[in-house]
Amino acid sequence: MAHKKGAGSTKNGRDSNACRLGVKVYGGAEVVAGNIIVRQRGLTFKPGTNVKCGRDFTLYAIKSGKVEFQSVTKQVKKINIVVN
Repeated sequence: MAHKKGAGSTKNGRDSNACRLGVKVYGGAEVVAGNIIVRQRGLTFKPGTNVKCGRDFTLYAIKSGKVEFQSVTKQVKKINIVVN
């Protein structure tokens, strides 16, 4: 047994909190203006009609309506709000 802890063991032992990223409202669901649709790092999902992008890349609705996911290419998805 070592009588000293060693350099690694004293520097380890902490973890960051989860960021809680991901899709919050799925396609076909009703949203109110201001509702968060997706929390993301970078533009995995692009904002479409009636959707704005926050400074941390959060997509949110600017008008009330139904959420619609639209595939632009295989990688790129656009999120639109269809107003009733």
